Amino acid sequence: MVKLVNQTIFRSRIKEKGILIFSAPDVCGIFGVSKVAAIGLLHRYSAKKIIVKLKRGLYALSDASLPEPYVANRIYSPSYVSLEFALSYHGVIPETVYEITSVTTKAPRRFEVLGRIFSYRKIKKSAFSGYGVERQNNLGFYIADAQKAFVDANYFRWFEKLPPISRFNKEKIDIETVKNYARLFGKGDFENFIKKSLQ
Repeated sequence: MVKLVNQTIFRSRIKEKGILIFSAPDVCGIFGVSKVAAIGLLHRYSAKKIIVKLKRGLYALSDASLPEPYVANRIYSPSYVSLEFALSYHGVIPETVYEITSVTTKAPRRFEVLGRIFSYRKIKKSAFSGYGVERQNNLGFYIADAQKAFVDANYFRWFEKLPPISRFNKEKIDIETVKNYARLFGKGDFENFIKKSLQ
C-alpha cells in the first residue's frame, strides 16, 4: 500500500486537506492506510526531504510556510509564546530574539527545529494566562500580550536572582496590568521585584 501513494499524490492530498502539521494517524485518515504503512510513508518522504520532521511523530511539508510562533504552539502544548521573543515581537525590547521562547504548565523542554531553538519554561497553572491569538500567513497562534511577556520574563530573572529587565519601552507597558499579572504568581517578593523594575 505504501508504494501506491506516490510523492505527488502525498503532497497534493496533504495540501488539499489544509493540514500543515501532521502525524501518522493523520496520514492513516487521509490515505486509508494502516499505521505501519503511514509510518513507512513518513520515514520515506522525510528521507527524501519532501517533508520535515518537527519532532518525534510530527511532520510538515518541506515547502510549507509556517510562522515560528505557530510551530512553537504545535510542537509542545499547552504553551504560548512569551518571554524575550514575545517582548521583541511587541516592540517592548529593542533586541531581535532568535530563540523562540514559550511558557508551559508542563516540564521545561528545548527543541531544535528547522534550524531554530524552541524553548519552554514552566510556570504554575494560576499564572498561565495573559495571552491571545495573533495571526501570520492566516495561521493563528497563542502569544502573551506585552505585559504578560514582561512579567513572565522577569519572573524567571527573579527566580534565578538576576536583575530585572532594564532596557524596555515603557510606553508599550501598562503598569497596572503588569502588577495584576504579577499577583498571579502568588509571591510577594516577586511583586516587589516587578514594582522596582517599573520605576
